[in-house]
Amino acid sequence: MNKINIGKEMYRWAEDLFPITRSITGAGFRESLGYIKKLIPGLEIHSVPSGTKAFDWTVPDEWNIREAYIADESGRKLVDFKNHNLHVVGYSVPVDCWLDRDELDKHLNSKPEQPDAIPYVTSYYKKRWGFCLSHNQRKSLGPGKYRVVIDSDLKPGVLNYGELILPGQSDEEVLLSTYVCHPSMANNELSGPVVTTALVQWLQGLKERRYTYRVVFVPETIGSIVYLSKHAEWMKKKVKAGFVVTCTGDDRAYSFVPSRCGGTLADRIAGHVLSHEVDEYIKYSFLERGSDERQYCSPLIDLPVVSIMRSKYNVYPEYHTSLDDLSLISPTGLAGSFNVLSACLSALEMNYSYRVTIPCEPQLGKRGLYPSTRTEERGHEEQVMMNFLTYADGTRDLLGIADEIGVSIKECAAIASLMEAHNLVERLENEDRKGL
Repeated sequence: MNKINIGKEMYRWAEDLFPITRSITGAGFRESLGYIKKLIPGLEIHSVPSGTKAFDWTVPDEWNIREAYIADESGRKLVDFKNHNLHVVGYSVPVDCWLDRDELDKHLNSKPEQPDAIPYVTSYYKKRWGFCLSHNQRKSLGPGKYRVVIDSDLKPGVLNYGELILPGQSDEEVLLSTYVCHPSMANNELSGPVVTTALVQWLQGLKERRYTYRVVFVPETIGSIVYLSKHAEWMKKKVKAGFVVTCTGDDRAYSFVPSRCGGTLADRIAGHVLSHEVDEYIKYSFLERGSDERQYCSPLIDLPVVSIMRSKYNVYPEYHTSLDDLSLISPTGLAGSFNVLSACLSALEMNYSYRVTIPCEPQLGKRGLYPSTRTEERGHEEQVMMNFLTYADGTRDLLGIADEIGVSIKECAAIASLMEAHNLVERLENEDRKGL
């Protein structure tokens, strides 16, 4: 896969998906999964009936919407769902009535601090209705009577999610999780699914995979809770590392939210790759969590899951508003996230442990590994080789050695391969990697 062109391809996918009205259930969610399934045909789409219990939660009724507007007494539509699907509070119950201005105002949502932005508001678990509009629009609504119409359904149906299992040589797993439940927002919503889709295509193209990859496209929060209610016991035994993929589309920053207690293989991989692959990044506390890492890392589940993002949710000013449009993300921003996350997966694939086969320092010269002429570059290569051999005692994984000697795991893996080819180290295939 050409990593330059994939940024443009991901952006095109985001353009196609952007207009679809999505929520945690409903036709828009299924339409979005159907689009993704065409890109990764192995994706299985599952249905969970409304009313299904999942730990402390219950799958809600399914919501679908056809039309919504606010009209003045002349019939002129002043706020219209057809113009932007953020104009309606998510999960609004049906309504068709006339209200005076003061009564209507109780059902309006806007952001005075961002007067041109339409906010994103939902009410999944309490029956109500409402509209969202820019604060400037709201101020323009004068006295008088207004007709409000929301043509929606809220009734028993299903919650859907997508799942793809890519088998590897081992049944130990790497989790990739993203959500597909927000309406027309680009960085907060669509960047995660399109980057995850590209990662799946890349993984499918590998000649071999060490790990099995579990990839899920869920509605945020309730979807990951439902998924864990079905698979948590298996995942607690098998998942070695996991990544929540969200907010991966802009060019502003790289961000990292660690697992709840830190120190997992996913934490180590993420920190190492970000340190070597990008100029700088912001590391947040788990106390600043906000996506499905809340569920995967929760007590009694406690999976080794982290989040690598560009601008973090709840931080960038356009978050959860109509300003989070396709102009906020870019092919280069999406490609940057793809490169970092694919580097994390590559690091996991190559992260074996090695043990030297010869006591004391080996003689590199007779194997043609010692430079006949000294340059700064060759001197560095020799030093890396000797440092690698110094710490290849079988107690550290490759990531631990790379961090110890101050090089990237990619460079360390190349040295390990060279040393193994000369029978100076052996790769430990069946070691217990717990704690490494």
